Amino acid sequence: MFDVITIGAATRDVFLISKEFQIINSPQFSTGQGECVALGSKIDVDNIVFSTGGGATNAAATFAKLGFATSIVTRIGKDDPGTAITTELSSFGVNTELIYVATKETTAYSTLLTAKNGERSVLVYRGASSSFTPRDIPWKNLSAQWLYVTSLAGNIELLQKLLVHAKKHNIKVALNPGRGELKRAVELRELLSSLSVLIVNVEEAQMLTETEEKDGAKLCKLLAYPGLHVIVTNGSRGAHAHKDGQTWFARTSGAKSVSRTGAGDAFGSGAVAALAKNLELDIALKIGTMNAESVIQSFGAKTGILKKWPTKQQLSLISVKLVK
Repeated sequence: MFDVITIGAATRDVFLISKEFQIINSPQFSTGQGECVALGSKIDVDNIVFSTGGGATNAAATFAKLGFATSIVTRIGKDDPGTAITTELSSFGVNTELIYVATKETTAYSTLLTAKNGERSVLVYRGASSSFTPRDIPWKNLSAQWLYVTSLAGNIELLQKLLVHAKKHNIKVALNPGRGELKRAVELRELLSSLSVLIVNVEEAQMLTETEEKDGAKLCKLLAYPGLHVIVTNGSRGAHAHKDGQTWFARTSGAKSVSRTGAGDAFGSGAVAALAKNLELDIALKIGTMNAESVIQSFGAKTGILKKWPTKQQLSLISVKLVK
């Protein structure tokens, strides 16, 4: 039996960093801003970094480094990017025997165009990670204290099966849903009472609650169920967490960001690692914040993850308060 099994996407990532990537404000873009280059020109890239990503691999690396016996269920192709993923996971101490290799598909790939201020646009080829079915899950070997579930490419039916399996075998489930699951908000909300932990950012919480509410504390309460740990992150603005009528808020320390890729995965897996050690929710917020802030100071979603459990002195640097 493992301590934690992560389930979800795995990608091969390449970061292209250039001061020539320009950010412009324009209503033509859904975010109000665009990352642009001169059409028809050659663009100098100042730095290139190869890494691996995907919520399941990023979370697995954190759990393994923090001392948990960790395995991963994901889909990759029989190709060089897939080999790079399994090799890096092994280097972190993650068991890779439960990975499904799709021989007729190619591994997911992301190109991250990173501007000089650390903001980036991500070009994603979802490949083998774009479809998850029950046959991809090694049910007989899915034995752990915790399942940490990330994107399942919108397969709510598979999530339901995982929750039934978890209940039958007394496994706790933490969920950090992908956009595909969030698009099926009504069905997803019906499953929240079966979770131990839900991790979403503000925008994802808005999708899940089908509201325009922006306050993290209020979003937590809208998603609350008895016994459920709800965590709502808001980037550099901090994070809220709620359980059974108590809401906590954690401030960031203001660490400078080089790249925000992987920050959400680092926060979620760090927080769940604390809960898996039976620590209180305020400590979980501190561990999550520390892991995320460590990650954003480097390129690559795994480069900066915590390599050992933080000391009390380190934890004291993160401010957490009870919200009334």
